[in-house]
This record gives sequence, structure tokens and C-alpha cells, in this order.
Amino acid sequence: MRRFVFLLAVPALAACSEQAARTYSVDELVADEALLSGLITWCRTNPGELRHTTNCRNADAADGKMRLLRMREPLRD
Repeated sequence: MRRFVFLLAVPALAACSEQAARTYSVDELVADEALLSGLITWCRTNPGELRHTTNCRNADAADGKMRLLRMREPLRD
């Protein structure tokens, strides 16, 4: 009987566990503007909880880097 309960409990707990979200690096986000835009939008939907997540911090850094790159373009002409 204990084995039966254990065998039922393990898959139930595994199904309820939260899957880890993929963490994107700043360079990956700079290279994929659509991903960066989507991630920034997602982070802004709930800034109180999401602001300090790794993906949101990396998206913020990538956004800042992209802004600097865009500002430098007119200077190169």
C-alpha cells in the first residue's frame, strides 16, 4: 500500500513542479530584437515581482546597450 501511494505521489509532484524558464544573456537579447521586445513587455506587466528576475535585468541591460548603439550610429556617418 505504501508503494502504491508513493508511486502515485511522485508523478503528481513532478507534474506540479514549476519548469525553469530559460535565461537569456544580454548578447542573445541584443541579437534578437523581437525576443528583447517581448521580454521587456512581459517584465513590464508585473514589475513588482519580475523586476529582479535575471531575464528582466538582462533585458534592461540589453535595451540600454541597444539605445547606446543606436545613438552612436549617426556619429559614424
